[in-house]
Amino acid sequence: MVKIEPDIASVELAVAQQKAFWLEFSELSDFCGLVAGVDEVGRGCLFGPVVAAAVILPNEALSALMAAKIRDSKKLSSYRRSKLAQHICAIAIDWKIGFASVAEIDRINILQATLLAMKRAVLKLKVQPTLCLVDGNQSIKDLPLPQQTIVKGDERSLAIAAASIVAKVWRDDLILRLASRYPIYDLERNKGYGSQKHLLALQKYGPSPLHRQSFRPCQIKGS
Repeated sequence: MVKIEPDIASVELAVAQQKAFWLEFSELSDFCGLVAGVDEVGRGCLFGPVVAAAVILPNEALSALMAAKIRDSKKLSSYRRSKLAQHICAIAIDWKIGFASVAEIDRINILQATLLAMKRAVLKLKVQPTLCLVDGNQSIKDLPLPQQTIVKGDERSLAIAAASIVAKVWRDDLILRLASRYPIYDLERNKGYGSQKHLLALQKYGPSPLHRQSFRPCQIKGS
């Protein structure tokens, strides 16, 4: 069998093309200072808090994370996502979780609660970043640090992508722990999102104390 050696030039070109997608290797390649990626999960859920993570990555870990294709985190299996989250937390300079409760979501609305969760995650960091990259197009109000919003940030920033994975795994673990208290809503499978079984249970039994009463599907009285 003839062994085909890889074309070094082709490999280098592929790596360069991959790096072009990421802000850390393009627009921020010459940035001096620590960058925190900030992202949230659970904004569209009917049950449970909205959760955010803030992650500061060391520069030497960026290439390995890029190779792990974390920008495709939404397509990863829960097992692979959990392994990545463990790796990210182990190598991060600092990372923290912030959340806003169901009561806060209902009181101030989901957008403001999401920004509050993000702010709490950043302010918990023991290492102060020079810049926060925030997923989305909404700035975090009263954040005492420079910030930059990035639309579809988990596809453009490795730090934001890492934060999205950490937040997702943390929230999923929380919902799985809460699921045993409210088995009728099929939370083990839907993680609080409005699946068919979840919506049918809401119609039949009404919402639990941890459902978001300000969300229309939860505004149902049980039969």
